Amino acid sequence: MNIKRCGSRPLLALAVALALSLIPQAASSEGTQNMKINITVSGKTLIATVMDNPTAKDFVSLLPLTMSMEDLFKREKFGHLQKALSEKGPRKNTYEVGDIAYWSPARDLAIYYHQDGESIPAPGIIPIARINGGMEVFNVPGSVKVSIAAAK
Repeated sequence: MNIKRCGSRPLLALAVALALSLIPQAASSEGTQNMKINITVSGKTLIATVMDNPTAKDFVSLLPLTMSMEDLFKREKFGHLQKALSEKGPRKNTYEVGDIAYWSPARDLAIYYHQDGESIPAPGIIPIARINGGMEVFNVPGSVKVSIAAAK
């Protein structure tokens, strides 16, 4: 009987160690579901809901972030990120006004403010967040300074 008791302690210790190693992973699996971010441009703050995917989670790790965003095709503002994000989020070749997405070939963040009916070329964009209104602040010629931070 002593042999079983002695033999079970290492097994119990291994089980506890395994369980403890899973705790951070379980906490991080919550990801970005229901997370809000503030996007400030031209003195106005818009609120966006972050997507629950690895790319969005990687993006959130960069916040707070301030960047200059250039205009592209009078439909989106884009800016270069300091580092590449995970490409494990779902890709799509369409967008909606209010989408914030990642264009991986150039490490660009894009904010779509006008629908022109065109599709996004391959490899497509990876959704990061969605702004629910106020997109007219981006509909200005040239570049804009944008600050993005986690909402409190």
